Amino acid sequence: MKELANLLYKDAHFCQRCGNKLEIKADFEHKLRAICENCGFVLYRNPIPAVAILVLNEQNEILLIKRGIEPQIGMWALPSGYAEIFMTPEENAIAELKEETGLDGEITRFIDWFFGYSPIYYRVLSLGFRMQITGGTLKAGDDATDARFFPINALPEIAFAAHRHFINCETGLKLKVNNYTLQGEPIP
Repeated sequence: MKELANLLYKDAHFCQRCGNKLEIKADFEHKLRAICENCGFVLYRNPIPAVAILVLNEQNEILLIKRGIEPQIGMWALPSGYAEIFMTPEENAIAELKEETGLDGEITRFIDWFFGYSPIYYRVLSLGFRMQITGGTLKAGDDATDARFFPINALPEIAFAAHRHFINCETGLKLKVNNYTLQGEPIP
């Protein structure tokens, strides 16, 4: 457990409240955390929430974006993003669709959730939403370099396990959904 705590807190050296040094030690729940000896601040490493949007057009094609930033730069993915603290998951999904594709949409249903690995935040809890387009013009924006619809039977490699999971849920496809440990090793 100490090895995992050292990995989770390897980049956390100073308290964000008072600036003093953080120590890895057991908290009141007996879980190893980075704790400030000076002010008692506890730095929690919790999963980061994210949203992903699945849109199928009238031709039963899936809307994908080509990522312009890490992680997985240059790969295709569903429109998606980390949740903003001042927005609900549904508001986040609507905003991400607009930012990355130029399209307006409305949520038709919640697809599922997926707990996975993140190379940036260690763990991410992704929420998938099915949406329909209500307006706008398809144009890559924000952190996407391309945005287009792909036939279900001719999808490019999809960047994230969560996105493959949501595509599988909505289409019946059987895309491989690997997950990864905190060290980046695939889980079979």
